[in-house]
Amino acid sequence: MRVIGVGDNVVDKYVYKRTMYPGGNALNFSVYAKQLGVDAAYLGVFGDDAAANHIIKTLKSLEIDIAHCRQHKGENGYAAVDLVDGDRVFIGGNDGGIQKDHPVVLLEDDIEYIKTFEIAHSSVYSDMDAELHKIKEAGVLLSYDFSNEYTDQKLKTVCKDVDISLLSCGQLTEEEVEALLKKTHSYGSTISIGTMGSRGSVVYDGENFYKQKPHFVKPVDTLGAGDSFFTAFILHYLKGKKEKTIISQADLIKTSLEKGAEFAAKTCLVDGAFGHGLTY
Repeated sequence: MRVIGVGDNVVDKYVYKRTMYPGGNALNFSVYAKQLGVDAAYLGVFGDDAAANHIIKTLKSLEIDIAHCRQHKGENGYAAVDLVDGDRVFIGGNDGGIQKDHPVVLLEDDIEYIKTFEIAHSSVYSDMDAELHKIKEAGVLLSYDFSNEYTDQKLKTVCKDVDISLLSCGQLTEEEVEALLKKTHSYGSTISIGTMGSRGSVVYDGENFYKQKPHFVKPVDTLGAGDSFFTAFILHYLKGKKEKTIISQADLIKTSLEKGAEFAAKTCLVDGAFGHGLTY
């Protein structure tokens, strides 16, 4: 299996200890997939500052293919982060940095490249919603993280091009989460996933809801927990589908959810999304 993250990257600057860690929804997907033993690539936009150089160096050291990335003169995306009892608190940033002026535009050779992967993953922070249809039309499975940045219009616009939707739903009741997942399914997504922090997660496959409690640990840092949960879930699910093992859809989703919870708990024991901190 080969997978690719397409879109956002940042450094998370932990201001209280002046250390920056690579991150971003699309980039995290690639790194977590690699950690799980899957061949992974990343396609995105870098600046030319110390933050960008640190991310590039880290991805190369992890042997993640970045051959189709772009680099422009300017400031890389960053988010300023503080920690309160192990929980992430974002206190500022530069809204994607250079990505604002140079968003990802998928060229023909990019699409041919993406066709060599099992799944592509993007996010609401990637500034490339208008490009998603190219991935869909190329016949590549596409997942998308809305985080908590969704409106009804946003869902209508994006879900038609997205096979698997991921939404942060910590602020919603369980009934509201189920209604939201039904809505994203009706707008086009085959599988919809709602994460609810310490209350766990819910998956809707168009027929049934599946619920998963988190694996509780004393967190060092919860940054990346949602991204790692999703990555482990979807890779296990796709592997099961690909191998066509004699297992029901319900059992496959349940075992995939368990894999996601297990991996997310491990992520919470690491500083930053996946470590590799650099003092700035």
